[in-house]
Amino acid sequence: MDTVLLSRIQFAFTVGYHFLFVPLSLGLAVTLVWAERRYYRSGSAEDRAASSFWIRLFTTTFAIGVATGITMEFAFGTNWAAYSRFVGDIFGAPLAAEALLSFFLESTFLGVLLFGRDRVSRRFYYVSAWLVALGAHLSALWIIIANSWQQTPAGYAVENGRAVLTDFFAAAFNPSTVPRFLHTVTATWVAGAFLAAGVAAWYLLRGRHVAFARRTLPTALVFGLVVSLAMPLVGHFHALQVADTQPAKMAAFEGVFETHSGVGLTLVGWVDEADQKTVALKMPSALSVLVGGSTDTVIQGLNDFAPQDRPPLQLTFQVFHLMVALGLYFIALMALGVVLWQRGRLERSRRYLRVLVYSTPLPVLASQVGWMAAEVGRQPWIVQGELRTRDAVSAVVPAGQVVMSLALFAAIYAFLFAGWSRIVLDLIRKGPGDEALSPVPAPAEAGGPTVAG
Repeated sequence: MDTVLLSRIQFAFTVGYHFLFVPLSLGLAVTLVWAERRYYRSGSAEDRAASSFWIRLFTTTFAIGVATGITMEFAFGTNWAAYSRFVGDIFGAPLAAEALLSFFLESTFLGVLLFGRDRVSRRFYYVSAWLVALGAHLSALWIIIANSWQQTPAGYAVENGRAVLTDFFAAAFNPSTVPRFLHTVTATWVAGAFLAAGVAAWYLLRGRHVAFARRTLPTALVFGLVVSLAMPLVGHFHALQVADTQPAKMAAFEGVFETHSGVGLTLVGWVDEADQKTVALKMPSALSVLVGGSTDTVIQGLNDFAPQDRPPLQLTFQVFHLMVALGLYFIALMALGVVLWQRGRLERSRRYLRVLVYSTPLPVLASQVGWMAAEVGRQPWIVQGELRTRDAVSAVVPAGQVVMSLALFAAIYAFLFAGWSRIVLDLIRKGPGDEALSPVPAPAEAGGPTVAG
C-alpha cells in the first residue's frame, strides 16, 4: 500500500466532508441576516419565527462544520509532518488569526442569537446577526489565504529547508487570494439561495407554512439569480489568475497539449491521454479570447512541462467542466423561477417547484468539484514549485495506520452525517414552528440599553 496515496485519500475525504457544511454555513449566514433584517423592520411575529428558523439551521450546520474542521488541522501534524515543518512559519499567522479574529467573533455573537433574543435590544440582536455573518466570512478569508499561498506562494524565503515569512502582506494577498476568495464566497451564496428556495418550494408543494414560503421564495430566487450570474464573472477573474500563475493547471482544465494560439473553449469532451488529444465540443478560439482578449493569445500546453510536473489530467478536466455546467444550470433555473414569479405562475408551477427542491444540494456538489479541480490541478505540488506532495507526508506513519484511521473517520463521519441530516430535516419539517403564533415582547428602543434590565 502506498502511504502517500492513502494519506492523500484520507485528507481528501476529511476536507471534502468538512466542505459539505462550509457552503451551507456561509450561505445560511447571509439568509439569517436577511431574515433578521425583515424582523427588525417589521417587528411581526411571523418574521421573528422565520429568523429563528434560519438561526437554528445555521447553528446545526455551523457546529458540525467546526467539529470536522478541527480534524484537518490535526492531520497536518499526524499525516503531513514534512509539510507542516515546511509551511509552519507561514501558516501560523492565518490559522491563528482565523481562530482569534473570526471564530471567536462568530461563536460569541451566535451565542447572542441563540440565547439573547429577549435579553438584548432588537438593534443589538440585528447587529449580532451581521457580526455572525462577518465572522463566518472572515474565517473563510483566513483559510483561503493559507490555501492560496500553497497555490501561488509569495512573501517568503526558504531557509534551512523551511519557508520563512518575509512579507506578511505579500504572503496573505498572494496572486490567487482575492480571486479565490471571491469565487468561493460567491459559490456559498449560491448554495444559500438554493437552500432557502428549496425549503420554500417544498412548503408550497406540501401546502404548509405558505405565508413563510411566499415571503422567502421570490427573494431567494432573485438573490440566487444575481449571484449565479456573478459566478461566471468571478470565475473568469479566477481563471485569468490561473492562466497567468499556474499554466499547467489551465492546460489540464482544457486538455491543451500543445502550446498555440486560437485555442478553443471546451464545452464537453474527453481527454485521450495516450494520443494526446481532446475529443470535445468546443467554441473556436474562445479560450484565447477570454484569457488574452484576442484569438492570437497563446495558451501554454502540457507538453511544455515535464511529465512529472503535470497534474492528473482526466479527473482535473472532467470536474472542472462539471463545475462550469452546474453553474450554467443554476443561472437557467433561477432565471426561469424569476420569470414565473413575475408572471404570477410560480406557485402553480409544481413541476418547477419539484425541480427546485431536488436541485437544492447541487451548489454544494459544484463547490466540491470546483475544489477538486483546484487541488488536483495543483498536483504534483503541495506547495507550488517548492514542495512535492510525495515529499510532504509523515515518514513514521505506516500505511496500515492510515487505513485504520481512514476507516474510523468514515464510520464516525457517517454517524455525524446521519445525525445532522435528521436534525436538519426535522427542523425543516417543523418549519418556523409555533413562535409565529406567540406574542412578541415589546421591542427595546433603538439606542437604548442593550441588555434588558
